[in-house]
Amino acid sequence: MNDTKSIGIFDSGYGGLTVFKSIADKLPEYNYIYMGDNARSPYGDHSYETVYQYTLECVEWLFAQGCPLVILACNTASAKALRTIQQRVLPVKYPNHRVLGVIRPTAEVIGGYTETNTIGVMGTRGTVNSESYPIEISHFFPELNVVQQSCPLWVPLIENNEHINPGADYFVQKYVDELLAKSPAIDTILLACTHYPLLIPKLRAMLPEGFKLVAQGDIVAHSLADYLQRHPELEIQLGRARSKKFYTSGDEKVFDQNASIFFDENIVSSRVRW
Repeated sequence: MNDTKSIGIFDSGYGGLTVFKSIADKLPEYNYIYMGDNARSPYGDHSYETVYQYTLECVEWLFAQGCPLVILACNTASAKALRTIQQRVLPVKYPNHRVLGVIRPTAEVIGGYTETNTIGVMGTRGTVNSESYPIEISHFFPELNVVQQSCPLWVPLIENNEHINPGADYFVQKYVDELLAKSPAIDTILLACTHYPLLIPKLRAMLPEGFKLVAQGDIVAHSLADYLQRHPELEIQLGRARSKKFYTSGDEKVFDQNASIFFDENIVSSRVRW
């Protein structure tokens, strides 16, 4: 067994750390490498071509670090880049590597949360405009009504640690009101950005009692555990030294300071320069 092989986890910035935390809690025995492309974040308003290029560069970097499996813990990257990487890049250049996203695992279970068959999806402009969630959810729950709302200011607020301040309340409430105005039948909101779980305390205070808020961390962690069980040829490659390494394309000191908010541990990262 090669103890240097790791599961790679990629995000455009910090949000993927919420998914990483859930994965590491459920599957603590493996080695992990996290890559945050903070220097080029946020991805939400970039074009498909730009997001694809940035994502591919980060995925290939993780492959080079010894990651046979990479999780795109970023909804925008999953929406805009995952399918092309899986279908066009892996078979030609990396046939023994795998890249997974966060949209499909969520789509497979989201129908079990709603009693009205109507859910709201809150995400970045890139995720919402891609229509990835309505398309994927329709494969598993064709009867579900999916109502989307883009929240372009939430990621900047969170990444600047402004989301905890009262001044952020206006922008949190604004997008919630815009979503609920689209359908009174919504009883479940999917937080389709891995940054958004940090807003859950504010969202619970703003939403009617009994509303369901669905974050993706535990869903993705459960799906990954199942995937590894079904693919022992990949699972056996993974090292079990319980190591966690963190990298950022931005300022490592800033990353370390802010990352602890998402990961709930002190983090020491290294910088990757493109």
